[in-house]
Amino acid sequence: MSGLASLPATFTTGEAVAHGVHPRDLYAARDSGAIIELSRGVFRHAEASLATYPDFLAVAHRAPRAIVCLVSAAAVHDLTDEIPAVVQIAVPKPSRPPHIAFPPTKVFRFDAETFELGLSSVEAAPGELVRIYDPPRTVVDLMRLRHRFGEPVALAALRRYLRRRDAQPAALLRIAAALDVYGPVRLAVDIARAG
Repeated sequence: MSGLASLPATFTTGEAVAHGVHPRDLYAARDSGAIIELSRGVFRHAEASLATYPDFLAVAHRAPRAIVCLVSAAAVHDLTDEIPAVVQIAVPKPSRPPHIAFPPTKVFRFDAETFELGLSSVEAAPGELVRIYDPPRTVVDLMRLRHRFGEPVALAALRRYLRRRDAQPAALLRIAAALDVYGPVRLAVDIARAG
């Protein structure tokens, strides 16, 4: 099982096989507790440093092009007190959405032209980055999808963002314009600043 030792902290079945690990040995290592299965076909060495966001790691390995979004991203950026029950990810239209049963995942399809607008990353585990939307894009997405998540969630995220020392209202409005929700976001920003 020397091939397992050469694998990164988090890896897929395909990566293990490419390193010469037979699937039988891979599952024996899982059964013995040497590795942990985060999701179907995604594993992590048991002795690896603790992951801050293990669900994000699992989803990122299952859907590498996806971006953590909406309430999941808001929780990371401290824009909400909600703890999402599912990992919310975005994929570009018209690609097929991945079907991930565990961890529970909800997929949203965003326009390909603006898909990577506001793209950032978060360290889900030491040295392991996962794609996530930055705070301004997260706020704008919550505002444009407020009919699905509720206006209170969107407005709370906006107010929290505007109170931050690093808040960039102009960047927020640029993203809102690019996503065709400039009017509602501008109005909400003006109301939040007046209050």
